[in-house]
Amino acid sequence: MNIHYTTEPPKDFVKFLNLYEALGWNSLNLTVNELKQMCNQSWYVIYAFDNEELVGTGRVISDGVITGTICGVCVLPSYQSKGIGKEIMKRIIQHCEENRVIPQLLCEERLESYYESLGFKKFTIGMKKDINR
Repeated sequence: MNIHYTTEPPKDFVKFLNLYEALGWNSLNLTVNELKQMCNQSWYVIYAFDNEELVGTGRVISDGVITGTICGVCVLPSYQSKGIGKEIMKRIIQHCEENRVIPQLLCEERLESYYESLGFKKFTIGMKKDINR
């Protein structure tokens, strides 16, 4: 396994779609073009490749001044528990620190201890509004 981390997006965003679908993350039935737009409009995106296969990614949505919301941090199931997610997070945090942007995130309760191990602290209650898409 030779993992390469880069901010260069995949040449073919079908790889991104495959990653999301392998994780059951495409409940909104996003298209390849929508996923590409999602990444292109993010403030920062890191991709993890094993040769040409996209095995992980993470994004930050931000104004670039005060806070950045970390989202979409994921790793293919067959590559999980190998430090790839931690490396993605390390690079996201480093980019935020270099730009003096405070990293924040929302996560499922079962992942709380994972993010605490990376230095995050619970600070608020998250809420969402469902919309018709």
